[in-house]
Amino acid sequence: MSERTEALMRIVVGIVSGIIIGVWKIFIKILVIVNVLIALFTGKRNKDVAELCEIWNTQFYIFLRYMTFVSNKRPFPFSSLEKNLSKFGK
Repeated sequence: MSERTEALMRIVVGIVSGIIIGVWKIFIKILVIVNVLIALFTGKRNKDVAELCEIWNTQFYIFLRYMTFVSNKRPFPFSSLEKNLSKFGK
């Protein structure tokens, strides 16, 4: 794929992935509030909610790397859902 075609493809991928990540971000904000309330009332955080938030962080990082031409790995939903940054050396 030529650089020009890849740049045009990034626009399409950016719009689709951006909408998905934006909606997901609203859901994550709600989960953060829920996790804070759980921590306040039970004295410990909900590990599953924290892990879901970490998955979003990872996907957002992959999205930013792709959109800034740092990486050619396409973000979700155009590639598999990464759960951590270990594949990126972080």
